[in-house]
Amino acid sequence: MSKNKNNQETQKQGAMPEEEKKDMNSSNAGEKVEKESGEASGVKEEKKTEKKEEKKEEKTAVEASAVQELEKENARLKAALAKEKDDYVRLMADFENFRRHSAEAKLELVTTAAADTIKGLLPVLDDCERAMKMLEESSDDVAKEGTALIYNKLMSYLKTKGLEEIKAKGEKFDTDIHEAVAQFPVQEEGQKGMVFDVVQTGYTLSGKVIRFAKVVVGI
Repeated sequence: MSKNKNNQETQKQGAMPEEEKKDMNSSNAGEKVEKESGEASGVKEEKKTEKKEEKKEEKTAVEASAVQELEKENARLKAALAKEKDDYVRLMADFENFRRHSAEAKLELVTTAAADTIKGLLPVLDDCERAMKMLEESSDDVAKEGTALIYNKLMSYLKTKGLEEIKAKGEKFDTDIHEAVAQFPVQEEGQKGMVFDVVQTGYTLSGKVIRFAKVVVGI
C-alpha cells in the first residue's frame, strides 16, 4: 500500500514537468504568434503611413500643378488686360486727334468762308474811298457825310470780324505786305525804298494778308 502511494507521488512528480513544459511551449507559441501579429500590425501601419505619404505627395503635386495653371492664367489675363488698356489709350488718342482735326477743319472752313465774304466786300470799300476822294472838292456836304457814313459803318463792322487796313504810305516797303506796281524817283536819300503813294489799299484778316497793298515805291 505504501509502495503504490509512493509510485503515484513519483508519477505525479514526473508528470508535472511535462505539463509545465507544455505550458511553456504554449506560452512561447503565444508569444511567437503575438510577436508575429505585432510585426504584421507594424507592417500594416508602415504601409498605411506610406500610402498616406504617397497620397500627400500626390495631393501636393496636384496643388502645385493647379497653382502653376492659375499663375499661367493670371499672367495671360494680365497680358490681355494690358493689351486692352493699350488699345483703349490708342483709341482715345486717335479720337482726340480726330476731334482736334475736325475742330480745326471746321474753324478753317468758317475762316475761309468769312475771308471769302469779306474779300467780296473789299471792292465796295474801294468804291467808297474813291467816292470820298472825288467829293473832297465838292460843296455837297450831304453827299460827303452820307458817303463817309456808309464807309465808316461798313469798315467798323468788318473790323469786328478781324479786318485791318495795311499801313503803306510813308512806310518802308515790305514785300510781306506790299506789292510794288510802280517806282518814283526821289531826291532825298531817306525817301528811297519808302512807299511814296498807295494805288490800292491792302488788308489783313486776323493777321493774315488777304490783299496786298499796291504801292508806288521811291527810288
